[in-house]
Amino acid sequence: MISAALVAAGVGLVPGIAQAAPVAGPDATQGTGGTTYSSPAERTVVTQGAQGANGTQGAQGKQGTQGAQDSSASIYLTAHTDGARSIELRSHVIDFGAPALDVVVSWGDGTTDTYSLPAGGASDARDLKHRYTVLGTYDVKVTAKNAADGTEAVNELKFTTKGAEFTAHEPTRLLDTRAGVGAAKAKVGPRSSVALKVAGAAKVPAGATAVALNVTVTNTTGAGHVSVQSTKDRAEGAETSNVNFAAGQTVPNLVIEAIGEDGYVHLFNGGWEPVDLIADVTGYFAPAHANGWGALNPTRVVDTREGLGTAKGQVPGQGTFGVEIAGRAGVPKGATAVAVNLTATNPRSAGHLTAYPSGKAAPATSNLNFTAGQTVANSAVVPIGPDGKINVRNGGWDPADVVVDVVGHYSPESRSALVAHGIPYRLLDTRKDSWGGWKAGPLKARTHFPMRLEGDTTTPDVDGWVLNTTVTDTRGNGFLSVTPDPNFWSDYVNGTAVTPQRPVSSVLNWTKGATVANVAQTPGGKGGMIDLWNQGWEDTHLLVDLLAYYKTD
Repeated sequence: MISAALVAAGVGLVPGIAQAAPVAGPDATQGTGGTTYSSPAERTVVTQGAQGANGTQGAQGKQGTQGAQDSSASIYLTAHTDGARSIELRSHVIDFGAPALDVVVSWGDGTTDTYSLPAGGASDARDLKHRYTVLGTYDVKVTAKNAADGTEAVNELKFTTKGAEFTAHEPTRLLDTRAGVGAAKAKVGPRSSVALKVAGAAKVPAGATAVALNVTVTNTTGAGHVSVQSTKDRAEGAETSNVNFAAGQTVPNLVIEAIGEDGYVHLFNGGWEPVDLIADVTGYFAPAHANGWGALNPTRVVDTREGLGTAKGQVPGQGTFGVEIAGRAGVPKGATAVAVNLTATNPRSAGHLTAYPSGKAAPATSNLNFTAGQTVANSAVVPIGPDGKINVRNGGWDPADVVVDVVGHYSPESRSALVAHGIPYRLLDTRKDSWGGWKAGPLKARTHFPMRLEGDTTTPDVDGWVLNTTVTDTRGNGFLSVTPDPNFWSDYVNGTAVTPQRPVSSVLNWTKGATVANVAQTPGGKGGMIDLWNQGWEDTHLLVDLLAYYKTD
């Protein structure tokens, strides 16, 4: 079972900041399960040498001469990956009386490893590791050669790297049950799901393995939640959620999710009343060279209340402004897309915001929806236009303030690839005791909560985390920030941790009594830790679900 190592509120080193002796827990990346490939010994092909019979035979030597049987070998292969570019191969070679064997492992990318087995009919199982420079599918072949008579035994398997790089996609609506786009023109029934074709649709290639979707629930008549997963069974049996809603609400959330082997994702209405569902694609991930992730500390690039990044003053209804992104706030000039957190505040009436690449007409999609007077945030992945800018449009009829925080980017220079978790896993639920040591109770107001996501390390393997964060049982208004922690785990153990600087960026905003979710994409600190900040003046319960992470290896 996965569990983050949790820090319980206790000894306050600085007024208003709760810090305490930490509780250890395992590495969050260990729960991904990975993918296993195998090729049984029966698939071994033996080619006879000069002293044996001509032709080929099976692994057990039942064809050909008795001499060939004595000098043949069988090979059993299994391969596993839970990293982005790595393969862990077990090569199990069993020979039947061969004087000696020379073994060659061809990784499929032009590189090989070799080793020798002594005479004596040995059974040799060994683990080998290899890292691919380029993501993709490779034919891995193991050849065991009897140097004495030239007999060769060969087995092979096809292996696909688990990591996937990003390709930006012009915002496109794939699903709208109100209009019959992508599914039947009808509300999704209570406790029911809808299948959405993603890979092979709207120029998303068939080989895509994960997708960035903005999922919106609307026309709600009761409270509930939406879960998005790669299979119907997983979606309908999920213990986690992506979007939470109340009666009468229209609520979006960014979803980064693995695509099923059939090219579909499934959206489950976990409420007891029918709802309409909308899904807009802004990019996809595939095991091929494209754009890697670049993690950034959250940086505010637009605040219309202050004139930061654009003109000071509310954005008029149906108004649009451009934001220079490439070459700013840590985003390189060559970036193709940017990960941002959009916030609408002080809107004078209901509406929505749409972020899209400059140089394009505003699409018929949206990134967040708001009502009059509401402050609401949502994460977005936005393609960058050829001039290095993105546009933000106020789709309402009245003015609203807009805030934009940059949290990361995708660029061809980066090789940090997405490793989709496959099944979202709940790392934290403050409503419940955790076996890792957390005692049930809300996150205190105006405090930060350090969470260790990797093992006790000073060299994190993970470049960035994709987390779905949810607040519930909120006792007042507030907002959540998620940032890298500047300490090592040992600093908390030893009581020498420095107090992180309180961030100004936000991941999600809430009002009293609301349940609100949003995706946070964040790097870990130098010790593989993050901070979860309750920036409100009242306690709140917090849930954190692991969706995916980014790795270079």
